[in-house]
Amino acid sequence: MTFRNALLCVLIIEVAIALLAVINYGTSLEALQAVTRFSGRVSLAVFSLIFLFHNHRHVKLRAILSEKYFLIFAIAHAIHLGELLAFVLISGNDLIPIRLAGGFIGYAIIFLMPYFQYKADAGKFSPKRFNSITLVYLYYVWFLFFMTYLPRVRGELPNVGGSYKEFVILLAWVSTLMGVKISSMLSLFTQRRKER
Repeated sequence: MTFRNALLCVLIIEVAIALLAVINYGTSLEALQAVTRFSGRVSLAVFSLIFLFHNHRHVKLRAILSEKYFLIFAIAHAIHLGELLAFVLISGNDLIPIRLAGGFIGYAIIFLMPYFQYKADAGKFSPKRFNSITLVYLYYVWFLFFMTYLPRVRGELPNVGGSYKEFVILLAWVSTLMGVKISSMLSLFTQRRKER
């Protein structure tokens, strides 16, 4: 898929989410909260593809999200960040400093990763260096998604919108991502040992 088509898909989905929120909730704070929540789900879907299929032997991530897949995720998550900031400012919700710090680092990594990918594609980063950066990126962002849903399942973040069932499903999905990743790494490790 081309970058333009992947970007267009993300933008169409984001606009559809906003329209559905307005249709269901009007132009209210509840609509903005719904837009923010479901925009986060779009980001999770894009990240899930990257987490599962980056450097996959059989599935070509570039065919699904374009060659600039880190940029596609950064754009999707930038849209979510804009909506999240608008919701927090308008709603007057208090910010939790530790979550704010972890999120800031996460967004910094997310927004820097397309630049790192560009540098690697231009030959300015060695493959080993880029792979190390990618490894940190993938697991840190996974951890942020995990920590997004865990407190919701535990009931520690009231007034975030959504249902308990929704949060359990999302936490299960994020956990499954790690399970699949670990299973794939173990399978690859076993295969390499047999080849020796």
